[in-house]
Amino acid sequence: MARYLGPKCKLSRREGTDLFLKSGMVSIAKKCKIDKIPGQNKKHRTRITEYGKQLREKQKVRIIYGILEKQFKNYYKKAAKKKGAKGEYLLQSLETRLDNIVFRMGFSVTRAEARQLVNHKAIKVNGKIVNIASYKINIGDIISVREKSMNQTRIKNALANRVNRVNRVKWVYVDVKKMEGIVKYLPARIGLSTDINEKLIVELYSK
Repeated sequence: MARYLGPKCKLSRREGTDLFLKSGMVSIAKKCKIDKIPGQNKKHRTRITEYGKQLREKQKVRIIYGILEKQFKNYYKKAAKKKGAKGEYLLQSLETRLDNIVFRMGFSVTRAEARQLVNHKAIKVNGKIVNIASYKINIGDIISVREKSMNQTRIKNALANRVNRVNRVKWVYVDVKKMEGIVKYLPARIGLSTDINEKLIVELYSK
């Protein structure tokens, strides 16, 4: 399945929740009216089967992190080989992608913008330019903005408004002046989104 390029609000309205596809500077309820289902004639959300719930949850998480279907399945396969909570390992793998870390550190206002920064070689990992959005980040890795990219308006604006957004997390430290940050520790489930029910995804792939 190709990456969705249509209206971002439509996706959030379909799921009935904020998928963090917008900047976060304006209330998602005001911007996207997520209480209204896409389509003029749909007044109520129809009941869906258990399988439908599982499928929708997978699609929701895939959209949040901007992952293609094949990529997502590969992430789950790797998580399934781990001992312990498969769903937690899956989310941890998605959270430690370079594009997500760039977003979490506040260098961008959305994950899509973070992917652009990585693809355009604006981000360095441990002093070396990395242009692979799915690059896995480990504890102690230092992520920084490339010197040539430090004057980009979008990066400056993102950092200036970082404190007002919901993407901040405790497991990364950011030096705003230096435009660099470090991963202090890997995120535990308690520190991740409560709007995601990873158990449904595990049930889906366990069939």
